[in-house]
Amino acid sequence: MPYSIHDNVDHPVNIYAATKKSNELIAHSYSHLYNSPTTGLRFFTVYGPWGRPDMAYFLFTKSILDEKPIMVFNNGIMERDFTYIDDIVKGIMMVLDRPAKANEHWSGKVPDPASSVAAYKLYNIGNNKPIKLMKLINQLEISLGKKAIIDFQPMQPGDIYKTWADVNDFGYKPNTSIEKGISEFVEWYKKFYKISN
Repeated sequence: MPYSIHDNVDHPVNIYAATKKSNELIAHSYSHLYNSPTTGLRFFTVYGPWGRPDMAYFLFTKSILDEKPIMVFNNGIMERDFTYIDDIVKGIMMVLDRPAKANEHWSGKVPDPASSVAAYKLYNIGNNKPIKLMKLINQLEISLGKKAIIDFQPMQPGDIYKTWADVNDFGYKPNTSIEKGISEFVEWYKKFYKISN
């Protein structure tokens, strides 16, 4: 910890992680075969306005407003590197002008998963500060002005206790706190779904 792009991730513990790794492998093959610079970005638990409605923070928000229970796995003892969308965009903009280049020193004896003899490069884009799931829920409660009804559940198979992005490879520094990010998300959510206080 934190997770580095230089770590080997050849043994994913769930299907979601396996699909991400397979996408990176396909991109690498394409880069190698067609000499096309390829950059892969590993996002860490993106949240904010216009997010995916199937994400936990979205589901939690709807359930809290509807006064329905939210399922919280592993009794809430998990941490995620929640990264606000504005910080994700900032990271993307920073790597736009860094096209991948072949790593002339790459060696199969000591392989670096983040680079290659092909023009291929990986970057982490995350908050670089894991946050407890219960803190996220508490912040939603504060921003919504309502308490969550929590249904604690055991750990799900294939889930992990903590995510944490090492973002030291290109000078990226996210700066949106969970308090500010959740507050802005809730403000957007209420406007978008026409919810009055």
